[in-house]
Amino acid sequence: MCGIIGVTGTGPAVPRLIDSLKRLEYRGYDSAGVAALVDGRIERRRAKGKIRELEAVLAADPLEATVGIGHTRWATHGAPTEINAHPHKAGRVTLVHNGIIENFAELKAELEAAGRTFESQTDTEVVAHAIDEALTTTNDPLVAFKTVLDRLTGAYALAVLIEGEEGLIMGARRGSPLVVGWGEGEMYLGSDALAVGPFTTQISYLEEGDYVGIDRSGARMFDVDGGAVDRPVVQVSASSALVEKGEYRHFMEKEIHEQPDSVQHTLSEYLDFVNGKAKTGPTDFAAVDRIQIVACGTAFYAGQIGRYAFEKLAGLPCDVEIASEFRYRQPALSPGTLAVAVSQSGETADTLASLSWCKAAGLKTAALVNVHSSSMAREAETLWPTHAGPEIGVASTKAFTAQVAALLALAVAAGVQRGRIDAAREAELVKALFEAPRLIAAAMLMEDDLKAVAADVAKATDVLFLGRGAMFPLAMEGALKLKEISYIHAEGYAAGELKHGPIALIDEETPTIALAPLDDVFEKTASNLQEVAARGGPVIMIAPTSAPDPHGAGIRRVDAPECHSLIAPLVYAVPVQLLAYYVAVQKGTDVDQPRNLAKSVTVE
Repeated sequence: MCGIIGVTGTGPAVPRLIDSLKRLEYRGYDSAGVAALVDGRIERRRAKGKIRELEAVLAADPLEATVGIGHTRWATHGAPTEINAHPHKAGRVTLVHNGIIENFAELKAELEAAGRTFESQTDTEVVAHAIDEALTTTNDPLVAFKTVLDRLTGAYALAVLIEGEEGLIMGARRGSPLVVGWGEGEMYLGSDALAVGPFTTQISYLEEGDYVGIDRSGARMFDVDGGAVDRPVVQVSASSALVEKGEYRHFMEKEIHEQPDSVQHTLSEYLDFVNGKAKTGPTDFAAVDRIQIVACGTAFYAGQIGRYAFEKLAGLPCDVEIASEFRYRQPALSPGTLAVAVSQSGETADTLASLSWCKAAGLKTAALVNVHSSSMAREAETLWPTHAGPEIGVASTKAFTAQVAALLALAVAAGVQRGRIDAAREAELVKALFEAPRLIAAAMLMEDDLKAVAADVAKATDVLFLGRGAMFPLAMEGALKLKEISYIHAEGYAAGELKHGPIALIDEETPTIALAPLDDVFEKTASNLQEVAARGGPVIMIAPTSAPDPHGAGIRRVDAPECHSLIAPLVYAVPVQLLAYYVAVQKGTDVDQPRNLAKSVTVE
């Protein structure tokens, strides 16, 4: 969730770049920088740390310009140093970037073979060199830009300056948002409406795969196929508040679409993507005998997904309990247990009380929280942070996937520390997690299919969700989401448990939502779905395109992206969230503030 701003106009650009970056500080960052066109040359100023450090650099060495770009960076590739800070420069090209370029190593090897040298450890610098190399074969910057975009794999938002192209800023988005702001004799690029908010209330939202060239007179926009397009200009609030729905109808919808960024930034806390390694971190899992996770609601289901990963990858026994039950049954815990509290707010009363109880019992403690100054963060010995950013919708979405991402990455680290994962397996698993933001973005493309499914599900009074393995807790999370915001009764079950009772509920009015990635239990899940279909129950199977069709009338499939089994809970979280969202919209409920619910439950 790094911040991007670009300004091209007639007035001083740099003060406005800094103003915008300050509005984006809430996203979290560890370095900042600006670049500007000065007398036909591009000059940069960068600093590690907060924006005030960048302001000190600019005070000592000012930039006088009318065209520039700025960035706040959260480190993913390379340490948070000045040399790794954005903007990055190669030849005539300077750019800033949000996201992850998954095939950066392949592109970097090609560029090094062509004689190019790199100064940073970032994936972003590869894009700058690639565009500069493309400019050797064409005089059209947008053609060169498109040539490079077609080669990039991953999620990104880009803003690009080119020496010799006075007034031009190019931008592109895939998996990370980017907006165009319209002014009088000035134009803007930003990572969201908030970034350009100080300058204009006229915004165009670029769509997935779009790229654009802006100058003082306007914008030229193109779709993923290179065709010229016009994205509508919409009026947004001039408010300087940190929470804006932007192009989205509800905060929940916005937060679902922010998940490629929030998962990426959370994973960067725990993984070294450059070297394909899990970071050692503050926890010595080799010294832990057992993990005890305590949580409530959605965080409880995230913990259950984490249990599958810790036990499978690290051979580390893991228990997960609802915090409101935990203390009152007087659990027997061994001294080698690590107690982990999982919470978005870090203030959930039952979870906080359970954490305190474990600490008083002499256990090691950790807190997996999104609010790093919260009570749990202060109470626990170790902080396991997530980086979802502010979550406004009461029904958790991006905080849930950030929790799952952190737990999966920590499970890989535990497996390495406990000698259960060798270097080759570690590289495979880190690569799978590295691909998660892109595949989460790809799952957003299921939206139209899920809208159609939602129209039918909205008519039901009862819905079943089924899954096996890590899909079982995700099925329960899907049922919870549907209950929370649409008020339809829904239950999540282990698919293999179907014949032990729930199959009695099957009838032609009760839809069954099945989460069926192509894993080692897919055939068993398919068999369970055939049993539902044979009894007249409508089935919606969410599965990858390569999965075979189960035999049985009434089985409707929605194709999901192909993915590694480790990250399936992250990828399949998107369709269950979108389904719940569109059912609630269909029913006209208050999506962001459902009845009787609060964002943070701070009393027992």
